Amino acid sequence: MNRREICRLVFILFLGQLVSFFLAVASFTSSYIADLGADVPLTQSFFTYLSLSLVYGAVLLYRRQKLLVPWYWYIVLAIVDVQGNYLVIKAYQYSSITSVTLLDCWTIPWVIILTWLVLGTRYSLWQFFGAALCVVGLSLVLLSDSTDSSGDAKKPLLGDALVIAGTFCYAFSNVGEEFCVKRKDRVEVVTMLGVFGVLVSACEIAIFERKDLEAVKWTSTMISLFFGFVAATFLFYTVVPFVLKMSGATLFNLSLLTSDMWAVVIRIFFYHQQVDWLYYLAFVVVAIGLLIYSLNETGPLSATATGDEEATIPYERLTQENSAPVMLS
Repeated sequence: MNRREICRLVFILFLGQLVSFFLAVASFTSSYIADLGADVPLTQSFFTYLSLSLVYGAVLLYRRQKLLVPWYWYIVLAIVDVQGNYLVIKAYQYSSITSVTLLDCWTIPWVIILTWLVLGTRYSLWQFFGAALCVVGLSLVLLSDSTDSSGDAKKPLLGDALVIAGTFCYAFSNVGEEFCVKRKDRVEVVTMLGVFGVLVSACEIAIFERKDLEAVKWTSTMISLFFGFVAATFLFYTVVPFVLKMSGATLFNLSLLTSDMWAVVIRIFFYHQQVDWLYYLAFVVVAIGLLIYSLNETGPLSATATGDEEATIPYERLTQENSAPVMLS
């Protein structure tokens, strides 16, 4: 590994930890909002998508370029992303911040499966073993929550189920974003995700969340928390395309594992809560799985660096079937 490759690897790791920090802040604010009695996950996501569409939409309009990806693909991507955000944010109503952030790592096995089936990425047996260890470690969280009697979570198992369902949506969204940003334009991807995210979340708010939104008490604390959540998620969505383009969805989600450490720190020092010993065991097991995966990481990077021909086949077939003009980069 030469100096340039080392610098690139360090930069990727830095971006991954930056995204991990933004995710931890978003998790903290969502948990705090839930503690204050507000149950409006769609509204939280709405303001995030609105900020993305306004900022990056202005850049896209300034460029005056045509869409490089058909708009209806972005609708599908936005729908899945909105549902993922809804399910995970909703989980804070029933489970603790530690459980949600740890179980959020279920995105990793989903991403491995989807990249293998859709993008043609190939993984070694050691990588599968490392990912399996991560799943085993996360299963310990379910065991801890099933025996939790501390009363700090209303329905922990329901919250855990919501998170796991949300992670599948996140995985689908991550793989779709990875595919687009590696062959198209990052600004376009973030803009269209924001625009259609606004439309989808607004429709769902009108149907499912209108009464809950009216019941929210808009104190200065609540407004500050919403602002903090939007700022953290806006930065999250801003940095994510860079990580996906340089590394891939699998490594991106593996880098988010460190957000669990921040969740534990927040729970101990801010909420003054006791953390079950199974959480620590789960984190150790997950860390070992991550280490094994990283040391044997060749498949995703090779697919990223040299496997564009193989990975573009599904997209080319789709564009041929729909006769949509697409500029291949």
